[in-house]
Amino acid sequence: MTPVRTAIVTGAARGIGAATARRLAKDGYAVAVLDLDEAASEAVAATIRAAGGSAIGVGVDVADAEQVAAGVARVADELGPPVVLVNNAGIIRDNLIFRMTEADWDSVMNVHLRGAFLMTRACQAHMTEASFGRIVNLSSSSAQGNRGQANYSAAKAGLQGFTKTLAIELGRFGVTANAVAPGFIQTDMTAATAERIGVPFEEFLAHAASQTPVGRVGQPEDIAATISFLCSEEAGFVSGQVIYVAGGPLD
Repeated sequence: MTPVRTAIVTGAARGIGAATARRLAKDGYAVAVLDLDEAASEAVAATIRAAGGSAIGVGVDVADAEQVAAGVARVADELGPPVVLVNNAGIIRDNLIFRMTEADWDSVMNVHLRGAFLMTRACQAHMTEASFGRIVNLSSSSAQGNRGQANYSAAKAGLQGFTKTLAIELGRFGVTANAVAPGFIQTDMTAATAERIGVPFEEFLAHAASQTPVGRVGQPEDIAATISFLCSEEAGFVSGQVIYVAGGPLD
């Protein structure tokens, strides 16, 4: 019988992260639900356990090297060595460039880029030892540029370069690395964007749907399904790719 593999999903207390944690649990992984808020992480883990899966909630600031090391060690001890990592943790601090503060810039870079680096560095040893690993980084269609998001766009573009480099460095050890770049997804984060620009969320959603070829906005489960494939055995020859999940082509 094949032993259960362990997956870590960061930023998994809500939205895309929570949907991904639940999907990977459904796929048969033991799942560590990581988030800054351990109580919220544990709440998601509890829903997974209630559905018959194996999961724990772990509170980790992904930008803090000591917390990352301790969190990954706890996961390895309680669930088994993590061989799947989904770097989903992210924040927004949107503003036009002339209003953007250094704190706005640094906080976004720290969570998205430093966080992905620290988590990957901590998990890759378990993957290379197992001769199997799957790393999925969450980029965004905003990587191509988006008004009011110089920090977020730069971070998401940086994750694409990070992903391709990981694929080159770790491929020989049976580890793949890919990025998923969502388009407009209906989450608390996009609700916050609507609030920032002063547009009712339902109106914001309707406009986004009208601009999307498939005629609707995305849901967290749409992204989770793509991540599920990239984490599978069948995706072993897919590495270093950026997959836009946006309801249609992007320029």
